[in-house]
Amino acid sequence: MGGHSHWANIKHKKGAADAKRGKAWTKLSREISIAAKLGGGGDPDSNPRLRKAIVDARDLQMPSDTITRAIKRGAGELEGAAFEELVYEGYAPGGVALLIECTSDNRNRTRGEIHTIMAKNGGSLGAPNSVAWMFKSKGYLTVKAEGAPSEDEVMGLALDLGAEDFKTEDDIYEIFTPPNDLLKVKDGLVSKKIAVASSEVAMIPDNLVSVLEGDAPKVLKLIELLEDLDDVKNVYANFDIPDAVMEKLAA
Repeated sequence: MGGHSHWANIKHKKGAADAKRGKAWTKLSREISIAAKLGGGGDPDSNPRLRKAIVDARDLQMPSDTITRAIKRGAGELEGAAFEELVYEGYAPGGVALLIECTSDNRNRTRGEIHTIMAKNGGSLGAPNSVAWMFKSKGYLTVKAEGAPSEDEVMGLALDLGAEDFKTEDDIYEIFTPPNDLLKVKDGLVSKKIAVASSEVAMIPDNLVSVLEGDAPKVLKLIELLEDLDDVKNVYANFDIPDAVMEKLAA
C-alpha cells in the first residue's frame, strides 16, 4: 500500500466498523453538537463544519429529529451532556505514529479506555505534540475513476477550484485541499456532475513509516480497536503497508 492509498484503505476499514449504524449515529450526533457549539452556531449555511456533519448524518439515514436535537444541544437550546474535543497522541507497533481525535463528556474515562487498549496491544500514549507535528490538516476528497471524466479533466477542474494536490491510486482520484476550501471544491465538482465518493478534513502525515509484515496486523488491529470506542472520532496514522502484505491480511 503506497503513498496516500493508505487513506483509501483506512476509510474502507472505518466504513466497515461504522456500519454498525447505532455507533455511527452516536458519533455523528456528537459531531453535530460540537459543530453547532464551536463552529459558529446552529445555521448550517453559515457553519461549514455543521453543514458537513448534517450531510454525513443524512447519508447514514439519521432521522431528522435526531439531527435537530443534536443541533439544539450544541447551541444550548436543549439540556444534555457537554461534549468536548480531545486529542491523544502515541505510537503503534513498528513505530507508527497515531493521532487520536475524540469527543467526550468525561476525559478521564476516555483517556483510561485509550490507555488500556494501547497497553494491551503493543502501543503507548505519548505527550502532547509528540506526534502531532508529523501531520497537517487538509481537506481530502475521493472520486471513483469509473464513470468520471478523464484524469486530466478532473485534476484541472479540482486545481481551478482551489485544490493543492491530486493523486490517482487504484482507480481512485484523491484530491487534497486547504481545510477551509473542502466544501467549495466538493460543491464545484458536484456542480459539474462529478460524483464525490467521500470528503473530510483529515490529518495527513508528512511522511509514511514502512511497516514490517509481522507488525502490520498488530497496527491494523490496534487502530480498529481504538476506532470502535464510542468516544473516538478519528484515528490517523502514518503507516505504509505494502500491497502484497495487505492482500495477505485481507485473504
